[in-house]
Amino acid sequence: MDGVKKNTDDFKHIGNILCDVLNTFRLDPDLELTGLFSLWDDVVGEAVAKNARPAGFKGKILLVHVGSSVWIQELQYYKKDMIRKLNEALGKELVSDIKFKIGPV
Repeated sequence: MDGVKKNTDDFKHIGNILCDVLNTFRLDPDLELTGLFSLWDDVVGEAVAKNARPAGFKGKILLVHVGSSVWIQELQYYKKDMIRKLNEALGKELVSDIKFKIGPV
């Protein structure tokens, strides 16, 4: 470029741009739900925490990865109680259902 100097102060890192865009579309409940990841172990207990991990959200549905089909079967019995405890820990009713799926724990 023949003697033209670009001002690098005008450039933004792509990660910052993406973060800004996502924050404009993110709903407040989504931000609150991210707190669930730090509460998970205390709320569900050590045995469950070793075999199941929150993976994401779809609206108010919590998606949880579980280590085996046996654990999925077991957690189905405790799902309502888990939802209640999670919402109590979050201070709001943000989780309406939990879907269990075999995945990385």
